Amino acid sequence: MGEVHPTARGFEQAARDYERGRPGYPPAAIEALAAALSVGPGRRIADVGAGTGKLTRELVGRGAEVVAVEPAAAMRAELERSLPGVEVLAGTAEALPLRDAVVDACVAAQAFHWFDAPRALPELHRVTRPGGGLGIVFNRRDLTTPEQAAVDELLAGDRGDTPTWANDDWLETLAGSPWFAPAELHRVPWVQHLDADGLRSRVRSVSFVATLTGAARQRVLDGVDAIFAMHARAGVVSLHYLAEVRVASRLDATVTPPVEP
Repeated sequence: MGEVHPTARGFEQAARDYERGRPGYPPAAIEALAAALSVGPGRRIADVGAGTGKLTRELVGRGAEVVAVEPAAAMRAELERSLPGVEVLAGTAEALPLRDAVVDACVAAQAFHWFDAPRALPELHRVTRPGGGLGIVFNRRDLTTPEQAAVDELLAGDRGDTPTWANDDWLETLAGSPWFAPAELHRVPWVQHLDADGLRSRVRSVSFVATLTGAARQRVLDGVDAIFAMHARAGVVSLHYLAEVRVASRLDATVTPPVEP
């Protein structure tokens, strides 16, 4: 799987659940990303940490040529199953399997918190052509809503040191980067509706949940069913998100490595 956080290996077991239960992205968020990066025919985009292709299919649907880079073999298999015409490569953001200046933009959806940002940003810069850009998309869970708060409480005890969307340290690294200009931010609130099986898949798709076994795993699954029983209306649970789209232009400046004493 390449050099990834140990917990990320859970995605090898969770790929089917990821495709079934994880949300995509609302049309307004995709439109903002596509407009800022000029996504369309004649444009080549690298989707880094592509997972099962939740964002990939949106870019392909707008006519772009997409190369998907993903470290987990099971996730790549899901992507290839749903998007057989897309080029899919094994790799990580810190060591992209791409030549210099071969894409018009790089994007990362629900993945940047897994990256080692100081190492990933120069790699993303390297493979992007001058005049290109970087797009970062996140679905942030709205913890002010009871459904998302209940899911968060259920998962909190098993998270450990797993990288989380709620840790914004990477934003400081991006803001101070010599590789990309300050990012433009778009926010779009939206709601995902899931039936009981969908909610189970949503929770089972979490990397550290996928690694649980025995009683610990059963406790989480029982908790999911309890959440559904408490919060479902008309056979579905509604999970509220705030989709955040950040787009940063590639800078032409380079960084000179420090001279060894």
